[in-house]
Amino acid sequence: MSPMVESFVLHFGEMGSRWGFNRTVGQMYALLVVSKEPLTANHLAEELNISRGNVSMGIKELQSWQLISTKHVPGDRKEYYQSLGTIWDMAMKVFEERRKREVDPTLSMLRDVLLQQPGNEGDEYAQDRLHEIHDLLETVTTWSRELQTMKPENLNTLMKLGSGVGKVLDFKESIKEKVRKTGD
Repeated sequence: MSPMVESFVLHFGEMGSRWGFNRTVGQMYALLVVSKEPLTANHLAEELNISRGNVSMGIKELQSWQLISTKHVPGDRKEYYQSLGTIWDMAMKVFEERRKREVDPTLSMLRDVLLQQPGNEGDEYAQDRLHEIHDLLETVTTWSRELQTMKPENLNTLMKLGSGVGKVLDFKESIKEKVRKTGD
């Protein structure tokens, strides 16, 4: 591995633990993303200095996230692995899997809790707050589904517009505040 690739792989491993998979799986995926050719499990083990068993478990994890595919080379009995799709595809897959594993169970629990009758004033307050959390998660989930249907070029444009939209909304609020103050 070149120093550039090694630096990326090590960093991605650390970031992977924050995104929902362990360091080794993150490193394996990073190496597959930046490798021009598909890699065998043995190659992954050698490059990352990890056991073949660790590679096997990591491959299963990456396949469960639908981030890699298996490729067969004619005349070669080994299985080769490669990352699936574009970088945008990867980001969408990770986002979708995290939604399924984290947001959906939370929304389900919140729906169950919100169906219960509050027993006292404290429960009423708590239920109001839980309703706000539920509504926020529902809005984010709906928004993310809409983003996933966009073409990568349009999504990229939307993301670049994001900070500009924030500035426009801030400007709008400052004008409303000035109008309110002059009207008092």
